[in-house]
Amino acid sequence: MSSIHYSITIKAPKEKVWNTMLQQETYRIWTADFGEGCYYEGSWEQGQKIRFLGADGSGGMTSVIAENQPYRYLSIKHLGIIKNRIDDTESPEAKTWASAYENYTFAERDGSTELKVEMSGIPAEFEQYMTDAWPKALEKLKTLCE
Repeated sequence: MSSIHYSITIKAPKEKVWNTMLQQETYRIWTADFGEGCYYEGSWEQGQKIRFLGADGSGGMTSVIAENQPYRYLSIKHLGIIKNRIDDTESPEAKTWASAYENYTFAERDGSTELKVEMSGIPAEFEQYMTDAWPKALEKLKTLCE
């Protein structure tokens, strides 16, 4: 299991960055490098379940919002995977994700927002995929916000 960290400065207030990141319409755009047509089902509210899905809805991640401090901090705890539209938290493959977190920190300075992303507990076989996708995704988010 490994951790990865990314940071980007976006010339927009943190409220705009937060909303652009989480609204379904723009979420689908900036996450396209993780898989074309990605979307989510559920709520961004703390303690709520959320599912991250590919275009056809058959695969993805099942998660819970561990912490939500609007416009400041968001933490997602991954619980397992989704296969054939069914949440799986018990298989060996699903359990490799059970300790993974995805954390976002928003800090505004002089009208710009520094967005920090930390992913921890990532299965080693997905590290290169994340390393390739995250910089592209964050650049798309920046373009949408600016």
